[in-house]
Amino acid sequence: MSFVIEDVLVRHDPVGRRVPVLFDSPHSGSAYPADFHFACPLAALRQAEDSYVDELFAAVPEHGGTLLLALFPRTYIDPNRAVDDIAPDVLDGPWPEPLNPTDKSAAGMGLIRTLVRPGMALYDGMLTVAEVAERIDRYYRPYHFQVSEVLDRLVARFGAAWHVDCHSMPSYGPGGRVMPDFVLGDRDGTTCEPGFTAFVAGMLRRMGYTVTVNDPYKGVELVRRTAAPAQGRHALQIEINRRLYMDEETLEKSAGFAPLQRTLSALIAGICEHAAGRVAQRAAE
Repeated sequence: MSFVIEDVLVRHDPVGRRVPVLFDSPHSGSAYPADFHFACPLAALRQAEDSYVDELFAAVPEHGGTLLLALFPRTYIDPNRAVDDIAPDVLDGPWPEPLNPTDKSAAGMGLIRTLVRPGMALYDGMLTVAEVAERIDRYYRPYHFQVSEVLDRLVARFGAAWHVDCHSMPSYGPGGRVMPDFVLGDRDGTTCEPGFTAFVAGMLRRMGYTVTVNDPYKGVELVRRTAAPAQGRHALQIEINRRLYMDEETLEKSAGFAPLQRTLSALIAGICEHAAGRVAQRAAE
């Protein structure tokens, strides 16, 4: 069963049994709104998408988890940023509430992205306050509402919930660094129980992949906002190296796509069993 808000999101609910796990992909959307008047080449803009992450994790409902997918592009509005992470110089007038721009906004990658890549502007002018407010109300808030609603429901039923925030990353990172196969982010151990991060990292390493934790990506707004490990709310960000499954220039799937999808299906099964086992263990204590 699926719940859809047209051009905004789709939520795929579990098939059969339900476990207290939510996987979400906030950056794989490619439904470009008609009022998205960007001034850069579309081909360059599309390279910012987490292409195919939604497909890589498609098996989530079969294993009892919930899968939430953003349909809009992150370059239009980024659900993995705080709602007040807006650089004032993006706007044509004063914002009605206090803003809290971070280093992400300073780098052109805040809630409203202004750079496609260093040196390539996304817009040829400022945005109106009204259109940014509309993006927040039409796209950002419904996505965050779904994340919160699913997790609240799972905690109410099971007493705990595990949130896996799914992303892809370029094969070369900051400073031209060659990236590992996977980067896990738990904001330096603050967003989930240490055993969960260790479980996921260990499973991937046993499959033959290279994995780093919180280096260089620690997790951003979605895991920060949903995490409360002391209350049974665990959140982990996972970044997948695009070289494993696609051509980063053409955005075409490579021969590695199907094997990686099988790997991730096994990882999904393991995570769902881990969560179910932790809930059963707590019930027995």
